[in-house]
Amino acid sequence: MNSFKNFGSFYREENLDKYTTFKIGGPAEFLLIPNDEESLIEAIKTAREKSIKVTLLGNGSNVLIDDSGVDGLVIVLRDTLNKITLKGTTVIAGAGATLRDTAIFAGENSLGGMEFAHGIPGSVGGGAIMNAGAYDGELKDVVSKVKLIDNNLNVIELNNSEMEFAYRDSIAQRNNYIILSVEFELFEKNKEEIFEKMDELMQRRIDKQPLEMPSSGSTFRRPTGYFAGKLIQDSGLQGLRVGGAMISTKHSGFVVNFDNAKSQDVKDLIDTVQKIVMEKFGVELKREVKYIGGR
Repeated sequence: MNSFKNFGSFYREENLDKYTTFKIGGPAEFLLIPNDEESLIEAIKTAREKSIKVTLLGNGSNVLIDDSGVDGLVIVLRDTLNKITLKGTTVIAGAGATLRDTAIFAGENSLGGMEFAHGIPGSVGGGAIMNAGAYDGELKDVVSKVKLIDNNLNVIELNNSEMEFAYRDSIAQRNNYIILSVEFELFEKNKEEIFEKMDELMQRRIDKQPLEMPSSGSTFRRPTGYFAGKLIQDSGLQGLRVGGAMISTKHSGFVVNFDNAKSQDVKDLIDTVQKIVMEKFGVELKREVKYIGGR
């Protein structure tokens, strides 16, 4: 496996808790922080040739890593593919750049349209894959082009319609494509107005969401016609604990790591919530958080 050392910083049995917003997770069998886009592509090709499973992490939100760890190669993008550039009214961001930094970059260049993404705790790549959104905005509203690696390891570009965006979904997610960079088509706007809007939305997050505790972000997808948090609260589950995991007392749509939670604590808590909400309201709560690993 020494060949991976040619592609960046390479580690064996590296704990993944520090690479996720949940602060939970066992070791990766192999972990790579690639030097650049070319190194990433070559590492994936090498892994494919050796029949090694590849898992990508951006900013580490929206995922729960199993305490037993992850087999194969975990590639972390947040410290590498994070360059953000400007071309007219188009912002081009690497998959490892955070949505927060991308929104701020746009604002600093007097470009509006990404204010809603300022507080989303994810990466550009992860956000585009799942069509992340908040406060009546979704990435599909501003994405113009996505550069990615398809299943034949070809680098291709897809426009907005070709990405087939849907609620928390895209063709990239369904086909397990790997995103390299995303282009956002924005519009000229007064800089002060942009940052005022960002500040307003961030204050709403601070007031309503448990940002002071580790979490993956929203734990459940929004069921049609309902709000997950309200269903959970109306089920009397706010503050429910399993081990070190808890339904947030600030926002019931969040499972938080309040006391060194184990991955199984979180899974058991989620299972309990899903079961009780189904029993009380007949509504299926689907997870937004993705489970990774298990060895």
